Amino acid sequence: MNNMKIGVVGYGNLGQYLVDEILRQPDLTLAFVWNRTKETLTGKVHHQYIIQDIQQISHRDVDLIVEVAHPSITQAYGAFFLQHADYLMGSPTALAAADVEQNLRAACSKYNHGLYIPVGALWGGEDVRRMADRGKLQKLRVTMAKHPSCFKLHGDLKEKNDRVTDTRTVLYDGPVRELCPLAPNNVNTMAAAALAAHNLGMDKVEGCLVADPQLSDWHVVEVETWGPGDMQSDTAFHVHTVRRNPAKLGVVTGNATYAAFVSSMLDAHGKGAGIHLC
Repeated sequence: MNNMKIGVVGYGNLGQYLVDEILRQPDLTLAFVWNRTKETLTGKVHHQYIIQDIQQISHRDVDLIVEVAHPSITQAYGAFFLQHADYLMGSPTALAAADVEQNLRAACSKYNHGLYIPVGALWGGEDVRRMADRGKLQKLRVTMAKHPSCFKLHGDLKEKNDRVTDTRTVLYDGPVRELCPLAPNNVNTMAAAALAAHNLGMDKVEGCLVADPQLSDWHVVEVETWGPGDMQSDTAFHVHTVRRNPAKLGVVTGNATYAAFVSSMLDAHGKGAGIHLC
C-alpha cells in the first residue's frame, strides 16, 4: 500500500523505534501516537501526532493501528481498533483468552479488517502454518531461554525466576495458553507459533521458558516441529531451529526483533478480514 497511514499504540523502546521508522520512510505517514503515560511523549513526539484519549482514533485517518504496549490494550480496545482499521497486534498473548480471540474474529468479519500477528522471533512460521493447513503438523514445541533479568513475569513464575542464582532453570514447561497470562511480555513468539499451528492451538502447542544466567548477550529461541511419520519410532518429519538474538541484560526484546517487526508492519495489509501472520 502506497502512503500507508499508521497509528502507534505504545511508546516504549519498540514503539519509539517504529515511530522513527514511520517518519523516516517517505511512503509511510504517522497517523497518531498514544501512550498510557502521556509524559513519555513530551518533547519526543510532535504534538500534532499525539492523541490524549484513545477514543480520538475515530477522528484520525488511519489504515493500520500497531499495538506495542501490553495485551490488556487488545483486551480493552482490539474490537474498537478493528472498527476503524487493520490491526497489527504486537502482544498476541492476549489471544490466550478464548473470548478475546472470538471477539476479535467477529470484529474482523463485521468491519472487514485484518488482524495481523507479527512472527517476531518465530523462525519458519509460514512453514508451520502451511503444515497446519494441510493437517500434517503433529507437534510443535517452542523453547525460549533468556537471562533472568530479561523476564517480566507474574505469580509463581516471578517467584521462581527471582530465586534463580547461577543455574539454568526451567521456569515453565507445558501448554502455551496457560503460560501467556504469566509471561505476557515475554512469550509473544510462542503465541504467534500457536496461531500458526492452528490445528493444534494454544492448548496443544508446548512452551518451555528457561532462565539462564549465562545468557548475558543473547535471547535463544528453539522451535521444534514434527510432521508426517511415526513419532513413536522417531521416524517422523522433524525440524529443529535455533535462533540466537543479540540482547542486552534486562531487555525484553532482542535487537534483531526490532527490524523484524518493521518488516511485519510493512506486510500488514491487503489480506482481507481474518487473522494473518506477517
